[in-house]
Amino acid sequence: MLPWALGDRDLGDEVLEIGPGPGLTTDVLRRRVARLTAVEIDDALAHALCARLAGSNVDVVHANGTELPIAAGRFSAATVFTMLHHLPFVALQDQLFSELRRVLRPEAVLVGTDSLETASRRELHAGDIYTPVDPSTLKGRLTAVGFVDVIIDEIEDRFRFIASVPATS
Repeated sequence: MLPWALGDRDLGDEVLEIGPGPGLTTDVLRRRVARLTAVEIDDALAHALCARLAGSNVDVVHANGTELPIAAGRFSAATVFTMLHHLPFVALQDQLFSELRRVLRPEAVLVGTDSLETASRRELHAGDIYTPVDPSTLKGRLTAVGFVDVIIDEIEDRFRFIASVPATS
């Protein structure tokens, strides 16, 4: 999914990854960028990722993506891969979008993916948090917090989204 989501897009020099989990996408991203900050809310996953990537170009931050302990305008890009549906409420997804907008520089890009709601995916998440994202509402939600040039594409049971921060904010 990452080649489809990222394409040949230049992510710049300072990239933020939200919700890396065990770091599978982190391993791909860190080879494409100069600096990567991975924000993980799960304590065990954050500590394991930090230990594994010590001394690399990745900083692991144990934090909640909806309340980032990061200065505004720091990043050239942000990524959100297959984690939005783990936020328990649509309002928290929107709060995450707002935080991403806050920490991105002018002309920065947001790239993400998630899965479409299916019966099998709902079953897979039985007993777990599962708040599927409706891609038909995503453009409006992203523009509401200040993103522009929003693109949303679907392929099979997944979708990607790409959005930019305006040149002047």
